[in-house]
Amino acid sequence: MLEQKLIDENIKNIIQNIDKAAKKSGRSLEDITLIAVSKTVDVESMKYIYQKGFNNFGENRVQELTKKFTQFDDKVNWHFIGHLQRNKVKYIVDKVKLIHSVDSIRLLKEINLQAKKIGRQIPVLVQVNVAKEESKFGIKTNEIKDFMREAVNYSNIIIKGFMMIAPYEEDPEKVRPFFMELREIYDKIKKKERHNIKMQYLSMGMTNDYTVAIEEGSNMIRIGTGIFGKRMYS
Repeated sequence: MLEQKLIDENIKNIIQNIDKAAKKSGRSLEDITLIAVSKTVDVESMKYIYQKGFNNFGENRVQELTKKFTQFDDKVNWHFIGHLQRNKVKYIVDKVKLIHSVDSIRLLKEINLQAKKIGRQIPVLVQVNVAKEESKFGIKTNEIKDFMREAVNYSNIIIKGFMMIAPYEEDPEKVRPFFMELREIYDKIKKKERHNIKMQYLSMGMTNDYTVAIEEGSNMIRIGTGIFGKRMYS
């Protein structure tokens, strides 16, 4: 169990920062969904913040998500935010509220197939590699139009928006242009919604850059270290 006092202080600071950044962009705290990134975090620490009203958890690994899933009630919203292999899709389609990391048509096709088997329409976000980083997954901005054109063929998925992971910079101002670029694309796609493309979420911003992301239009942020502190990875 992580130190409760530290978690409380972290959450208080994050909420204040979200509120301030949201107001700068003409919105309010309630307009922003905070996802607690809980990879490697113990269940007791997760339950501690759940009791405080946090019910959105983001996991990067299928095995960890499925294990933790059984420890919570159905009021928890599970977000899969890591790279998803096609052969693992079947293990999470009945558990997640949102898959953030759809980065290929092949993956979209598999999610559609598994969703059809359980009679669900799965909400997903398209992961976009705005900065064109070799080390990161995601489609490139110039591929979005073709991706969306193909996506309308899969009726058991619903595209709810975009997700991006900005390059890490000590000064988050340096990544502001990437957030701006994806927001502009998001707005254009939103004007041309189709039967299974309903743009609702812009998942941008992590511990180091979430305030800048919110100022540029993000309405969903993914915070791990900022809440739970630095993780010790084995």
